[in-house]
Amino acid sequence: MTRGRSQLGAAVLSVLCAGQAESDGPPPVVVRAAPEARRVDVSVKGAPFTAYIWPERLAKPVLYPIRTARGTPVTRGFPLDPRPGERVDHPHQVGLWFNYGDVNGVDFWNNSEALKPEARAKLGRIRHRRIASTRSGAGEAELVVDADWVMPDRSIVLVENTGFVFRADDSSRSVERITRLTAQREPVRFADNKEGVLGLRVARALEEPADKPELFTDASGNPTPVPVLDNAGVNGSYTSSEGLTGASVWGTRGRWMALAGRVGEEDVVLLMVDHPANPGYPTYWHARGYGLFAANPLGQSIFSNGKQTLNFTLAPGATAVFRHLLRVLPGPFSRDRAVQAALGFTK
Repeated sequence: MTRGRSQLGAAVLSVLCAGQAESDGPPPVVVRAAPEARRVDVSVKGAPFTAYIWPERLAKPVLYPIRTARGTPVTRGFPLDPRPGERVDHPHQVGLWFNYGDVNGVDFWNNSEALKPEARAKLGRIRHRRIASTRSGAGEAELVVDADWVMPDRSIVLVENTGFVFRADDSSRSVERITRLTAQREPVRFADNKEGVLGLRVARALEEPADKPELFTDASGNPTPVPVLDNAGVNGSYTSSEGLTGASVWGTRGRWMALAGRVGEEDVVLLMVDHPANPGYPTYWHARGYGLFAANPLGQSIFSNGKQTLNFTLAPGATAVFRHLLRVLPGPFSRDRAVQAALGFTK
């Protein structure tokens, strides 16, 4: 079925591109599956937008890279395709991903090839299982995939079904992600933890300029030093729906968060939007100046200094749904435009 869908996507691309030359309608968005290469490519008018990939070297599937409408990458290259001047910290932060730091006591967030095999064996892994369906079309396309959250003993604690909707126009791109997690034979407890859940690691230019080295620790207390690098061209700045900016957004709640900056010759705005139906809405933001841009509705005790506790739990057979939007917009940042984009999603 996947190969047939891929051939269909090529046919759709041909027809849509022909129609595009004759009209000003929505651009063709094509999803082309290549399971033998462990990837699904998404293109707009024949130009790459992003790809859903699940290489052996990663402990979860990711969208990587992600590009603007002009083709500028907004995700960090390291560790898959390092670029000069990038940070090489946190090798588990790749593209756009979804996982969590404490699922029945097991860390799914920090697993990476940088760890020794015996350390990796103690962490969780999200294993892509199948491409359920693809659909290409004018202005938008869809991809549905299934995956398993695998514990260190190789048991499956959660079954994941995720739908992606990729949208495009002449100036912007967007990814809507609808993640359904179903508990299996035992209750699943997402203990309050700062490592989660929807994460994006951005290009160096979109980091906030730093004037001192930092030391960050994971849930197990393992430190990762983040050195000060040359800040030339580094100009990112966060703005939250609640009016906070810069480093002050970390650990605060908000309906949406924007990260704006200039990448090369292009002004870019990354807008991440939470949905009112999500658990823990409005989400806390695990947004760091060194380039981690993450929405975490489940780590409430960590971000509130113990004033709130969630410890979100699923009974066996129960399903939780998480719906998020990432928009890649032309800059500079406009609060009115961010509000309208968020309203369009949440309605």
